[in-house]
Amino acid sequence: MKITREDVLRVAELAHLELTESEIEMYARQLDSILSYAEKLNELDTESVEPLNQVVAPGADLAEAAKGTPLREDVVVCDATVITEVLAGAPDAEPPYFRVPKVIDR
Repeated sequence: MKITREDVLRVAELAHLELTESEIEMYARQLDSILSYAEKLNELDTESVEPLNQVVAPGADLAEAAKGTPLREDVVVCDATVITEVLAGAPDAEPPYFRVPKVIDR
C-alpha cells in the first residue's frame, strides 16, 4: 500500500498535528511500512482456524479456568501528600482537582 502525502496530512489534521515537510515524508514512509507489513497477514491461510471470542474453551467453567490465574486483592491506595503537593502549585485549585487553560479550540 502506498501512503501519499495527502494521507499523512489528513491523519495529521484529524489528530490536530502540525507537521514539518520532513515529518510528513518520514511519517509517510513509516505508515507505508507498517501497512505493508500488516498486508502480509492477508497471505496467511486461516480457513481452518475457528473464530475466537473468549480465551477459555467453549463450555468451560470460568471459575475453574481462573483458578490457575494469579489474582490479587483490590486495594485502594491514595497518597494524599502527593495530591496536596500538586495542588499547592496549581493556580486554580479546588481539591482534589485543578483547572488548566483550554488548549484546543474547535
